[in-house]
Amino acid sequence: MSTFAAVSEQTEAKRLLEAALADTPVHAYLFHGPRGVGKRELARAFGRRILGTERTVHPDLYELEALGEMIRIDAIRELRRDLHMRPFEADRRVYLVLDAHLMNEDAADALLKDLEEPPPYAVIVLVADDLGPISQTIRSRCQLVPFRRLSERALRDRVDARAPQLDEPSRIAMARVAAGRLDRLERLLDERSVKRRATLIEGARAVYREPSFEPADAASSLLEASRARGGEAKEAEEKAIADLDMTARDAEQRVKRAQRGAEREELLAQLEELTTWYRDLVVVAVGAETAAMHADRLDDLRADASLERMAGAERAAEIVRDAWRELEEFNLAPQLALEAMFVRIERELRA
Repeated sequence: MSTFAAVSEQTEAKRLLEAALADTPVHAYLFHGPRGVGKRELARAFGRRILGTERTVHPDLYELEALGEMIRIDAIRELRRDLHMRPFEADRRVYLVLDAHLMNEDAADALLKDLEEPPPYAVIVLVADDLGPISQTIRSRCQLVPFRRLSERALRDRVDARAPQLDEPSRIAMARVAAGRLDRLERLLDERSVKRRATLIEGARAVYREPSFEPADAASSLLEASRARGGEAKEAEEKAIADLDMTARDAEQRVKRAQRGAEREELLAQLEELTTWYRDLVVVAVGAETAAMHADRLDDLRADASLERMAGAERAAEIVRDAWRELEEFNLAPQLALEAMFVRIERELRA
């Protein structure tokens, strides 16, 4: 059985890492791909295998992740001091830099020095959700290990294991709406997220069904759901670090990052599902119901879908995709951006 069998799919990444273990690992790797697809799990498994241990905590396994909104130079300097210590128990030392895409410029420059001339016993693994912020100079000094979104089949297997009580249409919908990400699937299966999702879909339908629809209220509803998810993440992170030896400042930064990250992820996930709802109106209108993402809401889709509404629904999906890209890439005021999005959607769907 593969060393990495516990991680779903990721055939190319596993092939590269199995080959490295069969020979000699190079000094630096860059795991890159979407969140929630197994990068961290595989990085830790790879590190343990290099060290020849099954222990989750090992003196020769060093983990670094962002405490606040970025990884700063002080954290990299601390890693570099540790990097030049000889191994304690194993023949090598492994350094996992999680959230590597969040290194600021000074931190990245500091790490680059050791990527260029690392100690012979060190293996550095960078884990990034996005290659864009990683400089070409750093990329060129690492072996790239790509990760992909998971298949619907892999997610169905996880749904079946986690929630066997769900009916078939609901299991299909969960697997599809999760969009290839296990972290998103776990949230979708949470009772609080189920309620938020129902509210989101009702809002998506209200755009073309409710004469009194208000774009400002619809925008506020998305942001309220985002803040609720952030509050849940804040509470979970406070519990997770309660027994850790951290300064008050580090603890505060870590909690704030968890909260803000959850709020942002929830908002982007809502926009992705909003896109798929309007896309499903088109799918059902042309008679391709088996391809609908919202398999658990086919009755609603049948009631709403029509050939007359197809063109507007297609344009609405594109409007939401544009809003997703703008909110993901730019520092926009969410309330105003979302209001403008709903104004445009309403115009298209009521035409």
